Amino acid sequence: MRWDYTNPAGKLFVSDGKDVYLYTPEANRVEKTKLKASDDMRAPMAFLLGKLDFAKDFRDFEVKPDGTNYLVVARAKSDKLPYERVQMLVTPDYEIQRLVINGQDQSILTFQFSGERVNPPVDDSQFKFQMPAGATLVAPEGGQ
Repeated sequence: MRWDYTNPAGKLFVSDGKDVYLYTPEANRVEKTKLKASDDMRAPMAFLLGKLDFAKDFRDFEVKPDGTNYLVVARAKSDKLPYERVQMLVTPDYEIQRLVINGQDQSILTFQFSGERVNPPVDDSQFKFQMPAGATLVAPEGGQ
């Protein structure tokens, strides 16, 4: 997975399926973690990849019209999950245009999507992280 951020410009998230790299240009810093240990990223990735069992993890579902789209809102069944609430703006063709995840820690992750293409050809080199010049690497103890 690769996310090139437009806000803040230059921020980059890359995962090669084993490790996760998050580059923050303001600090010229790279955070590296194992994908399995990256709880804060697993939640949004699970939503995007369709890996959640909504009936098992969520309650109080609401579906409301929002223009020509639909706003789907649900609350987590347990406070042991990393998220408390999720909102998705979905088109009639089932494309997610916006995803908002409210975390148990009061964090809010918002993702906006447009121009979705399913399974486009992509060069594998896009998922091999290249350390920016002069950047500091921060990794958890244990030598990740």
